[in-house]
Amino acid sequence: MQRKAYVPGIAVLLAALLAGCTGGSGSGGSADDSKGSDTGTTAPAAQPGKYRTLPEACGAAGHDSLDSLLPGIKQIADAETREKAYEGEATLTYDTDRRDGCNWKVESTSATDHLFVDFERVVSYDNAVSDASKAETIFAGKETAADLPEPADTSSGSSSSPTSSTDTATPSASPSSSTSSSPSATASPSETPADLQPRTLDGLGDEAFLNDKLSPASSAAQQRTVTVVFRTSNVIVTIEYAEQPTASTDSPDSKEMQDRARKLAQKVADTLS
Repeated sequence: MQRKAYVPGIAVLLAALLAGCTGGSGSGGSADDSKGSDTGTTAPAAQPGKYRTLPEACGAAGHDSLDSLLPGIKQIADAETREKAYEGEATLTYDTDRRDGCNWKVESTSATDHLFVDFERVVSYDNAVSDASKAETIFAGKETAADLPEPADTSSGSSSSPTSSTDTATPSASPSSSTSSSPSATASPSETPADLQPRTLDGLGDEAFLNDKLSPASSAAQQRTVTVVFRTSNVIVTIEYAEQPTASTDSPDSKEMQDRARKLAQKVADTLS
């Protein structure tokens, strides 16, 4: 009788143990489902940028482009020195897939020319913001900092008189105009054609702008700096072209310098696309 009473006790204990194991397994399954549910409701990450690497900045301008932008380069007699001038000097960077730049500086009998090309690949670390959107924001900041004048009302620009704010940033202001206490009072429309004023550009990357600055006439020699900045997806390209004539009475030609800078910018944009 004692043996018969002992068997049901073991059965009850085994049943309790089995029930405990079954309950633990069910609890674990619920935890996994909860985690999966959280993952399923997370918003998808924004798209990465089109570009994952950058081209070499010192290879952005070929010999033909450099011959045009830096006329003195062909005047260098020593072949080795001339070839080194063509190569340019890379700027210091710690990650060439994120930032790469190159400088060229050449003196000629008539002027000293300087060219700088900079590539910046933008990466957004915010899953809700794409790389291209982040680059667009950075580009907008650069355009705002450039403080471009309001575009002229007429498309030809030949008969519109620039405002005083435009005159202070005009690329074609003559040296004599800055000697007056009021530059806008002496500037004439022919000196500041609308198509040479700092402005946004069409047909270059996703968006672009051009800036043109002339140093004050009081300088020993006036230097003109033309800057073209454009964005293609998540890459921002900056081309800065400066010229300082040897003679203090000379002033660099705005149209010529803008044409050269824009031509190089278009070549760079074509290689990126």
